[in-house]
Amino acid sequence: MPEKNVLILVSAVIGGGLVAVIAYAVARFMRGSVTLSLTRDAFNPGETITGSFALHTKKNLQGNKLIVSLIGVQETRTEQNGKTRLQSREVYRDEVLVEKARAYGAGFTATYPFALDVPRLQSPEFLDSAVGQALGAAFRLLSNRSTRLKWKVEARLDAKGVDLATSRAVSINGRQLI
Repeated sequence: MPEKNVLILVSAVIGGGLVAVIAYAVARFMRGSVTLSLTRDAFNPGETITGSFALHTKKNLQGNKLIVSLIGVQETRTEQNGKTRLQSREVYRDEVLVEKARAYGAGFTATYPFALDVPRLQSPEFLDSAVGQALGAAFRLLSNRSTRLKWKVEARLDAKGVDLATSRAVSINGRQLI
């Protein structure tokens, strides 16, 4: 009998989690969408990432801010006792404010161009900054085959309730950064 109760409890927790994930996705879909377009997907340090994103709202939304970001995430994979563990840590974020807080009406559609600079780790100003030091440490760890740096461009309407966001992976030549 206790085994049956545990099985029921585990099934209820998993089912509840699944329902919550589906409800969140439906709520986001019902509010609108963001579509991201980049001119290309591979870059060298010092280059500029250019593109645009389209915002479409299906309902009235109160936006806190509209932003586009270049994000670097360090992923480290370790093995211990036959188990593999993946750790992720954001080591870089360059965020550009596209619009301040404002209301977006139902059916609102607009396209926003943007430009984001790929960091140059070699510059003294960047090396001395807190972000530069963290990113430099991450690249020094890249000599370990289980550590890598993943980059993405993200467009986000930070809104009351559920945000509208999308992202796209980009490749940045790390050998030029070291």
